[in-house]
Amino acid sequence: MNTHPTRFVRGAIVCATTLYGIFFAAVGAHAQRPVGLGTVGNNRPINAARDISWTQRLDHQVTLATPFRNENGQVEPLSTYFGKRPVVLVMPFYKCPGICTQELNGMVDAFKDPQIRFRVGRDFDVVTISINPKETPELATAKKKEYLDILDQPGAENGWHFLTGEEANIKKVADEIGFKYTYDAKTDQYAHPGGIVVLTPQGKVSRYFFGVGFSPRDVRFAVTEAGQGRIGTAVDNFLLACYHYDPQTGTYGPAVFRIMQVLGISTVAILGSFIFLSIRQEQRQAKPSATGGNPPAGPAK
Repeated sequence: MNTHPTRFVRGAIVCATTLYGIFFAAVGAHAQRPVGLGTVGNNRPINAARDISWTQRLDHQVTLATPFRNENGQVEPLSTYFGKRPVVLVMPFYKCPGICTQELNGMVDAFKDPQIRFRVGRDFDVVTISINPKETPELATAKKKEYLDILDQPGAENGWHFLTGEEANIKKVADEIGFKYTYDAKTDQYAHPGGIVVLTPQGKVSRYFFGVGFSPRDVRFAVTEAGQGRIGTAVDNFLLACYHYDPQTGTYGPAVFRIMQVLGISTVAILGSFIFLSIRQEQRQAKPSATGGNPPAGPAK
């Protein structure tokens, strides 16, 4: 039997695609069960569309008189970190088991990339505010040391600040930059969107970057514009929510679910394209013999 090998390839790909679809559908259904999303006040289930979001508040002034504790435990207003250079602001929490680590790692990767051409503490500053009011300056100090070691830029210790504060002050800043997060009483964690905000030296919102990976070139342009007091335009809002796998309930939160969705859709798209191209190639190879190619030679007389 002379079967074209492409058919075996297509069969294997179809099986793989089907298995991927079943897997991601199962994960998606499991992830979206309300019991796995935790609860907020009055045991109301967390709803990502309602409780977690970015609202782009371009040109909005952040209140620089708002006080926070620095790594040494000293209470200082935000104005301590503004006035000289543009500021990149990020609001994770330090004991975050979700995307916060990827978010901070993405910042370091961008800050270290030669394309950015700027240095923390020389050309711009970074302010990290924990959204968990229970976290301490000692924890902020440990987190600062961890990321300064990774960044490895002289002088960055004077330009990257890790702050903690009271809940009312945290929420005030979060509201001013359009950062909506919520506390999950069930898991004692915080669900929040991923991303960073670039502010002018005077504390006005200039530009947003969403997700956990940041283009060094785009960050450089945003810092340059913010340094000139310019306000950027709204960008597409890609909501990557920080909400981790909960081993107690055995469910995935929105962040993992969305990542799985993207991977699943990408895999299916790639495999589907490969199947389509394989079929087209096989049809082209079969066409000449079916529509006018030379007939096979008969036996010699």
